[in-house]
Amino acid sequence: MRFFEDYAPGSVEELGSVSVSEADILEFARRYDPQDFHADPGKAAAGPFGGVIASGWHTASLMMKLLAARYLDPASSLGSPGIDELRWPSPVRPGDSLTVRVSILEARRSRTKPDRGLVKSHIEVRNQTGDTVMTVSAMNLIRCRP
Repeated sequence: MRFFEDYAPGSVEELGSVSVSEADILEFARRYDPQDFHADPGKAAAGPFGGVIASGWHTASLMMKLLAARYLDPASSLGSPGIDELRWPSPVRPGDSLTVRVSILEARRSRTKPDRGLVKSHIEVRNQTGDTVMTVSAMNLIRCRP
């Protein structure tokens, strides 16, 4: 079990990787972000990226899957008041393998609710060649150790 006290400022964690197939990209895009360069391989080939790319929201969802499974503990995670500075500097393409790294920038106990703390982190998602495909600054509410 992991609680607020276990999230130390300055620590860095690698959360593993997840692969992205063209079928995954097309399925997500057709349901949630039906722009041609995400959802239509024919039109995407002639488009600005030279082929299908994942929606940034798909990339964010894959990051969140690893964050929830390997970083946030169900016993202590109380959600998030929000994120800042979400960026997608490079596209995610079919066949990419994405890795997630979390750097804890700050951890402070809540002034109004002393049973929890706020953890601010910088999250980077990179592909198999080391290109950064997403960055985000996130805040998480984490329950303190009982």
